[in-house]
Amino acid sequence: MHRPSRPARRHTIVVLALTLALCSALLLTLVAVEWRPLIDLDGRIAATTHRWAVEDRGTTQVCRILTDWFWDPLTLRLVCAATMVWLVWRRSAWWTALWLAAACALGTLLQQALKALVDRPRPVWPDPVDSAHYAAFPSGHAMTATVVCGLLLWLLHHYGAGRAVRRTAVALAVVSVAGVGLTRVWLGVHWPSDVLGGWVLGAFVVAVAVGLYERRRV
Repeated sequence: MHRPSRPARRHTIVVLALTLALCSALLLTLVAVEWRPLIDLDGRIAATTHRWAVEDRGTTQVCRILTDWFWDPLTLRLVCAATMVWLVWRRSAWWTALWLAAACALGTLLQQALKALVDRPRPVWPDPVDSAHYAAFPSGHAMTATVVCGLLLWLLHHYGAGRAVRRTAVALAVVSVAGVGLTRVWLGVHWPSDVLGGWVLGAFVVAVAVGLYERRRV
């Protein structure tokens, strides 16, 4: 199969990063100014899913286990740490390990900075099924999952993992990134646009990180 040239790949990454940056800026602006159509849509979706969560305690418990253990940001960062150890131990790839750590740190810093800047309140319910701390936008769970899964998928591609491994990893990544976003809304601790913001901002961080890595290889 013909692979695109390195300049073509870099151009694609730059275009993708700029597109994601514009989308992130637009969504951030709409949330910050409390654009009424978005706020109303968030409220309707959140109210509906919260009603389902209250009525279906079994599904709610499953969501809590998934979001608190499997898809928790700390769990995902530990996966990155394990990957860094593997890179150093098996491939002596010190620079790649440091790049992975820096990319994850960048995602965390951007996430916390935007939370402080926007300071969006989380949903408040008279009968909550879960709780969370800090401001709402963007969703830290959704953003961390997107950053970690995106970076690990790229590393698998970069090191030439087999097709079966890559396909399995893609499936797990899609389920994790989509699933963690859905659990945060289901549990009533995030508005849908918080999750969307986490996904888009996370993809932006991945695009920037990969772009910088490719640029270093010139």
